[in-house]
Amino acid sequence: MATKKSYEEKLAELQEKQKQLKAQEKKIKAQQSQEERKKRTKHLIEMGGAIYSVLGDNYQEGDVERLIAFLKKQDERGRFFTKAMRETTNQAN
Repeated sequence: MATKKSYEEKLAELQEKQKQLKAQEKKIKAQQSQEERKKRTKHLIEMGGAIYSVLGDNYQEGDVERLIAFLKKQDERGRFFTKAMRETTNQAN
């Protein structure tokens, strides 16, 4: 004969399921965060490689700061860098 579960048993089961779901949610969020970090790291390495390919061994102290300032000024003056990047991408396709 089947026995009926008490309300306390039913609540305990639901709380256990809820605990398991929270753990799964936490795991998925951690995986997503790790994937985003990997993408960002890859992007930073590619950008650094592009900069180094232009500067090469002629890199001098302060070049990065000057490059950042240059790009910011170009963007402030009319988004020249952004437009040039868009045009370059469209021509490549």
